[in-house]
Amino acid sequence: MPDNHPPTPHVTDRADLRADCANCFGLCCVALTLTASADFAMDKDAGTPCPHLADDFRCGIHTRLRSAGFSGCTVYDCFGAGQKVSQDTFSGRDWRSDAQAAQEMFQVFPVMRQLHELLWYLTEALALPAASPVAAELREALAATERLTRRPAGELAEFDVSAHRGEVAPLLLRAAELQRATLPRRTKRSHRGADLIGARLPGADLRGAELRGAYLIAADLRGADLRCAELIGADLRDADLSDADLTGAIYLTQAQLNAAKGNATTRLPPSLTRPGHWAEAGSGGA
Repeated sequence: MPDNHPPTPHVTDRADLRADCANCFGLCCVALTLTASADFAMDKDAGTPCPHLADDFRCGIHTRLRSAGFSGCTVYDCFGAGQKVSQDTFSGRDWRSDAQAAQEMFQVFPVMRQLHELLWYLTEALALPAASPVAAELREALAATERLTRRPAGELAEFDVSAHRGEVAPLLLRAAELQRATLPRRTKRSHRGADLIGARLPGADLRGAELRGAYLIAADLRGADLRCAELIGADLRDADLSDADLTGAIYLTQAQLNAAKGNATTRLPPSLTRPGHWAEAGSGGA
């Protein structure tokens, strides 16, 4: 019988869209608001440095973030926005030595993070074999978004990034639809924005499923077939992906994987890496 395995799209390394904390001034540890919860052990206002941030802008509890109650920090991904703002937008000036630039830097960082996330998705969309009918539009959107990341700090701080995301989103959706349509057999029903919290879906056939924005918190997806499923915006916190097949999953990010559970036999797209805490969780991902 045919395998019906979708072709694995070629995905570039996208090194500039991966966090490089060594070249960032700890912006995620300062610019963002933290709310005490299961993910963060304390409240912290935006613009206030985390008390665990060291003088060299490194995390003082990096090796024990989860046990210290900061699992949310291990999930967060800036898509390389931290080093972009630190080294390019502000030319290596840090917020400690340049107090006048600090507030603007903290305003620019979340905008840049969203732009870099869009660059990640657009780059992936261009690599989808079936997205050639919209390739020209994707290249144009990618170039436009890259130009936005090079704007001066003052312009970035005031930029309406939500409006730009709204312009790009339909194009990303179309590219994903074209790719999912190549599967000989696929899940026809749309699960866009579906409430699947705690759903028991072990071994489910979700090939080519539209799971855009779905709530899969703590869902049991052990052994599920998620090949070529579209997962943009899906909430995978504590979802069990042990033994699942995510080969060719569309718009899956490292942050989503970091928030989930899995094991050594979870199959991943080549652009993503197996989270370290999966090994700690054991073969069942519990």
